[in-house]
Formats: sequence, C-alpha cells, structure tokens
Amino acid sequence: VQEEKIFAGKVLRLHVCTMEGAEWLEEVPEDTTVEKLKERCLKHCVPGSLEDPKTVTHHKLIHATSEKVLTDTKTVLEENIQDRDVLLLVKKRAPTLLPKMADVVAEEKRKQEQKAPDKEAILKATANLPARSVDRSVAHHNMRDFQTELRKILVSLIEVAQKLLALNPDAVELFKKANAMLDEDEEDRVDEIALRQLTEMGFPESRAVKALRLNHMSVTQAMEWLIEHADDPSVDAPLPGQAPAEAPAEGAASSAEAAAGPSSEEGGEEAKDELTEIFKKIRRKREFRPDPRAVIALMEMGFDEKEVVDALRVNNNQQNAACEWLLGDRKPSPEDLDKGIDTNSPLFQAILENPVVQLGLTNPKTLLAFEDMLENPLNSTQWMNDPETGPVMLQISRIFQTLNRT
Repeated sequence: VQEEKIFAGKVLRLHVCTMEGAEWLEEVPEDTTVEKLKERCLKHCVPGSLEDPKTVTHHKLIHATSEKVLTDTKTVLEENIQDRDVLLLVKKRAPTLLPKMADVVAEEKRKQEQKAPDKEAILKATANLPARSVDRSVAHHNMRDFQTELRKILVSLIEVAQKLLALNPDAVELFKKANAMLDEDEEDRVDEIALRQLTEMGFPESRAVKALRLNHMSVTQAMEWLIEHADDPSVDAPLPGQAPAEAPAEGAASSAEAAAGPSSEEGGEEAKDELTEIFKKIRRKREFRPDPRAVIALMEMGFDEKEVVDALRVNNNQQNAACEWLLGDRKPSPEDLDKGIDTNSPLFQAILENPVVQLGLTNPKTLLAFEDMLENPLNSTQWMNDPETGPVMLQISRIFQTLNRT
C-alpha cells in the first residue's frame, strides 16, 4: 500500500452551485487548495476555456453559509470547510476602466466653465450698474399687503358663495351637519387625565384648567405654573380674551333654533334665512381666539387687553409681529380684516370669470374652506392640498399673481 494513501487527508463532499443554476458534487481531500478546487469546478461550467490563465483568476468561490470569499492560497481545511457544505462559484466583476487623460481634461474644463463666478468677478461685471438697496421693511410691508388683499378676496368670495348656495335645496342640510361638527371645539376641551392628575395633587379644578390651557396641556409645565403663581392674587382670574360662560348657552339656544328647521308655510324664503343664520353661527364658532400666553406677555409690557387682542388677530397670534404692530402704525386695522375687495375691480372680476372658481363656489366645502382660512390662515396649506378646494385656491393665487405683476 502506498504511503500517501495510508496518510491521505479526509475526503470532503462539497455541493457547488453557479449563478446560472448549475449544481454538482465535488469530492476533494481537505488539504486541497481553494485554487485547485476552483479549477475543478470551472471544468463543469466553462469546459475548454481553461487554457486562458485569466479564467481562474476571474472567478471566486464563496462559502454559502458564512458568505465568506475563499482565499485561493489556503486549503479547504484552513478555510474550515466541512463535509456537505455548499459553495457558490461566481464570476468576478470586471474592474472599472480608468478614464482616458483626454476625457479627464475635458470633464475638468466643463466643470470650470459651469463654475459660479467668485465675488471679484461679480463686482467687476456689475461695476457700471447703478447702485440699488432693497428696503426690507418695504418687502415686509408688501408681504403684509398680499395677506390683507387675499383676506379681502376671501371675504367677498364668501358672500358670493353664500348667495349661490342659498339656491341649493341640499345646502341647509349640509351646513347643519357642518354646524354640528363645529359644536365640539377642540380648543375648549381639557385633557381629562391631565386635569385629574393635577386635582389629585390638591390643586383646585378651575385653577388646574387654566394652567393646562396656558401650558398646552403639559402636566409638568402646568404644575410648575401653579406652584409659581400660588400666591398671585389674579391666579383665579379668567384668561384674557376668553368668552364668558353665558356665551355657550346663547350659542346653544341659537343652534336649537336653527335645528328647528324652516316651517312649511314660509318655504324657500325661510330656508334661505335659516341658511344665513347657520352661516352666522359657523362664523361665530370660528371667531378668533388669542393665545393666552401672548396676551399676558404683551399686557405686561403695558398695552391694553383690547389692543393686544386686536394686534394678535391682525398678526395671526404671532407675538413678535403683534408687538411690532402695537409699536408701529397699526396697519391694517382690525376693521380692515372684515372688509371685502372692490367687486368692480379687475382682480375680483377675473376671479369670478374663472370657470374653476365658478364651479367651486357652488360646493359647500369651498365655503367652509374660505371660512377656515379667514380665521386660521395657517390652515391654507391643508386646503391647497385638498382635491376639491385645491384647484380653486390655485386659480385664485395665479390670477392674483398675474394681475399683481402688471
């Protein structure tokens, strides 16, 4: 018996696969190098091509379980390959060709041509232009004028939509539902769990409600506020700008009157009056509510409460803008917010003549959107993305921008 056969290593049966789906078994001693194993495997998938020495180097063996790429110079034993392991024969990706020098030069030249000019080049090119300075206050004023003009447009369009919807026999029922949806105002609700936590600590309920509203329903901040103002004489005073307790009762009574519906004797005229009352109630429920923290902060500066509420209403509850308004010329005035646009102006005529706007004004949802944006300008993005009201708002914006440039 030959010596090499007596001391031969263990023979392993390996399952080999290719990316093309070929499979076979290879039986090799455990002292076989990975490179030799790879040569044997290549005879199954690329017969007749082994004359090319690059064939072996262009392939690699991967251990399927560990996903490890096997090293050509190591043996099967050194790579810790076991009997019945699965190996994957994969062709290596071709190396990326280095770009030609001419292509590199051309690309660099193109980048230089597209490079933005530096400060020195800009100053040299604009040396003979007349100097102009942009007044930031004027730009801010123009932006404010745009918001004011847009508000006027909405006020006038609401009046037109109300007249059109009064002719719709289903409008009364639609707006009764909208009125009912607005009965439960989220801003008036208090987090019951947060309120219970504070009352269990011993704080009076009315004082805890005030603290939660001032601190956006945060129990921790509300507790700190209650402790800080425990000895404050005005701690139990109602929040500035809040409606008195009788107001909800009055609103409930008027809602009950609206729910009674039109009498059979009055007919269409009574339905029209009922719709008008519903519009008024919807408007009242969307009345402006100032941010209590901003009211207190501005009143501490010495301003009267009514002036502060007016300033916050004009500036959409933005405390800094409201402060500037109080210290400035106070334009626009709160009364200007309720004025509509001139119905004979080219802008308003162009808006009404637009077919998309005409169709939208007959949709009750458009009127609700106008009402919401009138009192909550920050909600305009929501209505712009709405499939029903978005096209109407887009047309109004385009017409305004087009006529504003001329």
